[in-house]
Amino acid sequence: MDFETLRERALAYREELLARKDKIAPADFGWYPYDTMANIFHLDALLSGPQRQVFDSIAGTRIADIGAADGDFGFFLEDELGCEVDLIDNAPTNFNGLRGARRLVEELPSRAQVHEIDLDTQFRLPAERYGAVFFLGLLYHLKNPFLVLERLAERAELCFVSTRIAQVTPDGTRIADQPVAYLLDPAEANDDATNFWIFSETGLRRIFDRTGWEVVDFTTVGCQEDSDPRTPDRDERAFALLRSRKA
Repeated sequence: MDFETLRERALAYREELLARKDKIAPADFGWYPYDTMANIFHLDALLSGPQRQVFDSIAGTRIADIGAADGDFGFFLEDELGCEVDLIDNAPTNFNGLRGARRLVEELPSRAQVHEIDLDTQFRLPAERYGAVFFLGLLYHLKNPFLVLERLAERAELCFVSTRIAQVTPDGTRIADQPVAYLLDPAEANDDATNFWIFSETGLRRIFDRTGWEVVDFTTVGCQEDSDPRTPDRDERAFALLRSRKA
């Protein structure tokens, strides 16, 4: 399937799922408020050449959506590509404690499995092998990103990853070409104490290499000049498709 077709089906599925969520809106908690399905636009910008058909290789395989929020994207891959889906998140930091994902499993209905896993303290995955893992918007929330990326490389053929990156530190020191990461203060970056490491692009590429991944496609979105780790209007995000050298 060409990616343009997949993108259009994803957008149609998003509208159907939003309508379903409105219909079954729970009284005891709220749905995750951000549009996780919008990542399809970033994947569209990321994938080039033969990788435009990469989802063909994922069809029917087991995949993990890590940091899944309510699981919308995982449900789409199950519905559209027949994937066996593990929805993984840390319940204490998930917006609704994973109640949204569990409610949708019941209501759709879906065979996806919901797993509460703290990747920092008890890293484990429900399966030995995955066709792909989706690791979008989560890396900078990890205390030990090296360990997690290394373990994922041992289990998954492909990884779709996104994270915030920076070209300069808050005082303007250029880091774009250095293999470094900036450790946020708990009050920096939206006053969110679950934010930790913001890599330079060079640092991000090095940690991918050191943990066993080959960068297949790479792009950035957002602030393209003097992005920094904490300022809202200087937020730059990297998106990458990785292929494991270990799995």
